[in-house]
Amino acid sequence: MSTTRASKSKVSIVGAGSVGTAVAYACLIRGSADSLALFDPNTAKVRAEVLDLNHGTQFAPACRIDGADDPAVTAGSDLIVVTAGAKQKPGQSRLELAAANVRLAQELTPALLALSPDAVVLFVSNPVDVVTYAAIRATDAPGGRILGSGTVLDSGRLRFLVAQHVGIAVENVHALIVGEHGDSEITLWSSATVGGVPATEYRDENGVAVFDAAVRERISTQVVRSAYEIIQGKGATNLAIGLSTARIVEAVLRDQHRVLPVSTLQRGVHGVEGVCLSLPTIVDGRGADRVLEIPLAPDEADGLRASAQTLREVQRSLGM
Repeated sequence: MSTTRASKSKVSIVGAGSVGTAVAYACLIRGSADSLALFDPNTAKVRAEVLDLNHGTQFAPACRIDGADDPAVTAGSDLIVVTAGAKQKPGQSRLELAAANVRLAQELTPALLALSPDAVVLFVSNPVDVVTYAAIRATDAPGGRILGSGTVLDSGRLRFLVAQHVGIAVENVHALIVGEHGDSEITLWSSATVGGVPATEYRDENGVAVFDAAVRERISTQVVRSAYEIIQGKGATNLAIGLSTARIVEAVLRDQHRVLPVSTLQRGVHGVEGVCLSLPTIVDGRGADRVLEIPLAPDEADGLRASAQTLREVQRSLGM
């Protein structure tokens, strides 16, 4: 039995930087929750962001918005989104961020759960898989209560690029990125479909295969590199991660049993365990529920194991 969240839902967002405020804005305009609370130690910044958001509440679904430089503002949350941490710099990999953000997760998570003992905690801070693993190990929260945003956005990027390539609405593309949210992530071309047609069998009006090996490789590379391109151009990725995070928030608060590639502590699916990485997972009122064992092509299975090993090595280097 899954646990349905309270009818009056509260979401707290830790970190009022570009990502945290994008999450708050997306949750506001989508009507994701009844109340939002922002926590950031930068007093002037968090007050300014809360004021700015409140000025727009008349144009969005009803939502109470508070904020403070004291974590007490998060008390009684149903779900806490953690975006706080060092920001990825141009040319820097997500894994290079690991040490500072892991320490923050280890200190912050127990404190947040002390204020909201029944909350689901969703990490967005990078490197999200390693940070999520650190947070889980720092608490005794039930399995699935702490999860990461994982490759939900990466999968969205993949679907956009596939849809753009064939001129079909993105809603008719179904495709997943799994593994690390980062350079070792895997595109599951073997299960990707376009309008119900397997992508590897999709042909144009002349009968020519649209997604040959070269196209698949180019699109997969674009998915991985797109974050670096955005960071280079504007300093941070924030708008799409705000929207994708709001989607995960809604799956939890509304107990939707939606399958999303979130990052969870793996316990043996495809032989992977002891790391947090993304596989299609049922997300409901308890957080991350069952991980689905989607069929993988041999090269995809090898890639997933390599991705897991990459994350294990980072964990080992950080003493976890």
